[in-house]
Amino acid sequence: MSAYAYERITGQIITLLEQGTVPWYKPWKASTGWPRNLVTHKPYRGINVLLLHCMMYESPCWLTCRQANMLGGTVKKGEKACPVVFWKRLTVGEKDSTEERQIPLLRYYSVFNLAQCEGLKNGQPPTPDSTASSPSKPEDIVANMPQKPAIKDGFTKAFYSLREDYVGMPAREQFSRNEEYHATLFHELVHSTGHESRLNRSTLAEQASYGSDPYCKEELIAEIGAAFLCGQAEISERMIDNSAAYVAEWLKRMKDDKKLIVHAAAQAQRAADFVLGRQFEESEAAHD
Repeated sequence: MSAYAYERITGQIITLLEQGTVPWYKPWKASTGWPRNLVTHKPYRGINVLLLHCMMYESPCWLTCRQANMLGGTVKKGEKACPVVFWKRLTVGEKDSTEERQIPLLRYYSVFNLAQCEGLKNGQPPTPDSTASSPSKPEDIVANMPQKPAIKDGFTKAFYSLREDYVGMPAREQFSRNEEYHATLFHELVHSTGHESRLNRSTLAEQASYGSDPYCKEELIAEIGAAFLCGQAEISERMIDNSAAYVAEWLKRMKDDKKLIVHAAAQAQRAADFVLGRQFEESEAAHD
């Protein structure tokens, strides 16, 4: 089940990239509601946010076919589902021992948007007023980040120094818009969450050289994490590299490593949560 889930989700992302859509660059607004389950009202997280948002439905509410039936409705004929996943911790016994350990298991679901269903009863769309969806000013996100690294201006490019634990930024006047400045800063702050004093992310410590696997995975984490933060701050436009070469490079890497995008999005979600000062369970069980 787990291998199939990786294949299915990565295939969906690859399809979007081949169509010219970079999922982590799709703008969205927190105030219209982050993707969430209609029945449990739990928000989707990680890779699911990217997948569901790219479906371009106005409603943020999703549900399984079974949930639609429970509400007395059905999925409209001919509608196609969107895949989502969540992590479930499985307790297993150690060989030749009484000790137990937990291993993460990736589970797979198919969901439909509210607009794809009909005849639903008693299903009340959740109001987008939870902490997970309320928009924040970008200045407040930066100011309130726990264990924030020093932010220094006056550099020719933006970067994060792991050795000295600070973010270097060009002067704010070098950016054409305030939103562009903060989108760039968010990217570097996501990198900073990988410091050993914060989330201790191996991809940050191991990104030995440009183009290496750890470097590319860490860059993907920073890009997706910055997208989550931009969504929280309602920064809908970003200066991005959407060139054919950029898309082709990610296509190649995801075809070679079916777990890359799922793991990177999970790490990006943890990083964004850290910047926002949130605590969430690792599970993505929005369908319980």
